[in-house]
Amino acid sequence: MNPGDVIALLITVLLPTVLLIYVFRRWFSYKEKQLEVEARVTAEKAAQYATSNAELEQRVRVLEKIVTDGGAQTAAQIEALRSAPSLNPPVPARTSVVTEKTDQ
Repeated sequence: MNPGDVIALLITVLLPTVLLIYVFRRWFSYKEKQLEVEARVTAEKAAQYATSNAELEQRVRVLEKIVTDGGAQTAAQIEALRSAPSLNPPVPARTSVVTEKTDQ
Protein backbone atom coordinates (compact mmCIF):
# COMPACT_ATOMS: atom_id res chain seq x y z
CA MET A 1 0.00 0.00 0.00
CA ASN A 2 1.52 3.25 -0.95
CA PRO A 3 0.97 6.62 0.78
CA GLY A 4 -1.61 7.77 -1.77
CA ASP A 5 -3.82 4.79 -0.96
CA VAL A 6 -3.60 5.48 2.77
CA ILE A 7 -4.58 9.12 2.28
CA ALA A 8 -7.48 8.12 0.02
CA LEU A 9 -8.63 5.55 2.61
CA LEU A 10 -8.43 8.13 5.41
CA ILE A 11 -10.41 10.63 3.35
CA THR A 12 -13.12 8.12 2.45
CA VAL A 13 -13.46 6.82 6.01
CA LEU A 14 -12.45 9.71 8.21
CA LEU A 15 -14.31 12.54 6.46
CA PRO A 16 -17.77 10.88 6.56
CA THR A 17 -17.18 9.82 10.17
CA VAL A 18 -16.29 13.35 11.24
CA LEU A 19 -19.27 14.71 9.31
CA LEU A 20 -21.63 12.23 11.00
CA ILE A 21 -20.26 13.09 14.43
CA TYR A 22 -20.78 16.81 13.74
CA VAL A 23 -24.35 16.27 12.49
CA PHE A 24 -25.30 14.13 15.49
CA ARG A 25 -23.85 16.64 17.95
CA ARG A 26 -25.89 19.42 16.35
CA TRP A 27 -29.01 17.26 16.37
CA PHE A 28 -28.57 16.32 20.03
CA SER A 29 -27.98 19.95 20.93
CA TYR A 30 -31.18 20.92 19.13
CA LYS A 31 -33.15 18.19 20.91
CA GLU A 32 -31.74 19.30 24.28
CA LYS A 33 -32.85 22.89 23.70
CA GLN A 34 -36.25 21.67 22.53
CA LEU A 35 -36.66 19.67 25.75
CA GLU A 36 -35.63 22.68 27.86
CA VAL A 37 -38.29 24.84 26.20
CA GLU A 38 -40.89 22.14 26.67
CA ALA A 39 -39.91 21.82 30.34
CA ARG A 40 -40.34 25.58 30.86
CA VAL A 41 -43.78 25.54 29.23
CA THR A 42 -44.80 22.56 31.34
CA ALA A 43 -43.59 24.30 34.51
CA GLU A 44 -45.60 27.42 33.66
CA LYS A 45 -48.72 25.34 33.06
CA ALA A 46 -48.18 23.51 36.35
CA ALA A 47 -47.91 26.84 38.17
CA GLN A 48 -51.13 28.06 36.55
CA TYR A 49 -52.92 24.84 37.51
CA ALA A 50 -51.64 25.13 41.07
CA THR A 51 -52.95 28.68 41.33
CA SER A 52 -56.29 27.68 39.89
CA ASN A 53 -56.44 24.70 42.21
CA ALA A 54 -55.75 26.87 45.26
CA GLU A 55 -58.53 29.28 44.25
CA LEU A 56 -60.98 26.41 43.79
CA GLU A 57 -60.02 24.91 47.14
CA GLN A 58 -60.70 28.26 48.82
CA ARG A 59 -64.11 28.47 47.17
CA VAL A 60 -64.95 24.92 48.26
CA ARG A 61 -63.95 25.79 51.85
CA VAL A 62 -66.33 28.76 51.76
CA LEU A 63 -69.13 26.59 50.41
CA GLU A 64 -68.49 23.91 53.02
CA LYS A 65 -68.57 26.56 55.72
CA ILE A 66 -71.86 27.94 54.40
CA VAL A 67 -73.40 24.45 54.28
CA THR A 68 -72.25 23.40 57.75
CA ASP A 69 -72.81 26.69 59.64
CA GLY A 70 -75.98 27.61 61.41
CA GLY A 71 -78.70 29.44 59.48
CA ALA A 72 -78.55 32.78 61.31
CA GLN A 73 -74.80 33.09 61.05
CA THR A 74 -74.88 32.17 57.36
CA ALA A 75 -77.61 34.70 56.62
CA ALA A 76 -75.58 37.42 58.35
CA GLN A 77 -72.49 36.54 56.31
CA ILE A 78 -74.46 36.57 53.05
CA GLU A 79 -75.92 39.96 53.89
CA ALA A 80 -72.44 41.24 54.75
CA LEU A 81 -71.24 40.10 51.33
CA ARG A 82 -74.16 41.81 49.64
CA SER A 83 -73.52 45.09 51.42
CA ALA A 84 -69.76 45.00 50.83
CA PRO A 85 -68.61 47.79 48.52
CA SER A 86 -67.93 46.54 45.05
CA LEU A 87 -64.95 47.54 42.95
CA ASN A 88 -67.18 48.80 40.15
CA PRO A 89 -69.91 51.01 41.60
CA PRO A 90 -73.16 50.93 39.68
CA VAL A 91 -73.66 53.70 37.16
CA PRO A 92 -76.71 55.83 37.99
CA ALA A 93 -79.51 55.51 35.52
CA ARG A 94 -79.90 58.41 33.12
CA THR A 95 -83.14 60.19 33.20
CA SER A 96 -84.29 62.15 30.27
CA VAL A 97 -86.41 65.20 30.58
CA VAL A 98 -88.98 65.54 27.84
CA THR A 99 -90.34 69.00 27.33
CA GLU A 100 -93.55 69.45 25.50
CA LYS A 101 -93.77 72.10 22.89
CA THR A 102 -97.04 73.95 22.90
CA ASP A 103 -98.41 75.64 19.86
CA GLN A 104 -99.58 79.17 20.50
